[in-house]
Amino acid sequence: MRQWLCAMGVILWLSVAHAAAPTTAVLHAANMTCPTCSVTIEKALSRVPGVTSTKVDLKAETVIVAFDADRTTVPVLTRTITEAGFPATAQAHGG
Repeated sequence: MRQWLCAMGVILWLSVAHAAAPTTAVLHAANMTCPTCSVTIEKALSRVPGVTSTKVDLKAETVIVAFDADRTTVPVLTRTITEAGFPATAQAHGG
């Protein structure tokens, strides 16, 4: 019984540790000209399951997205931004 409890504790700890490290993607988004563009992109990405945070940089035309890679992917993120009116491409991503 004790071994079983220890094993369950390790499994729980590993799942929490895995969930605590979101993946980050840096995306280039064209045609951003004003703060409303940022709001539009952030709102669109907030509807994507697994997205935990977004940061839009108008000058650099980049969007940094933290997300759960088990729930969404970089192609989904780029498609979402593109469909919001800002053609997007992936620059970099990692865990």
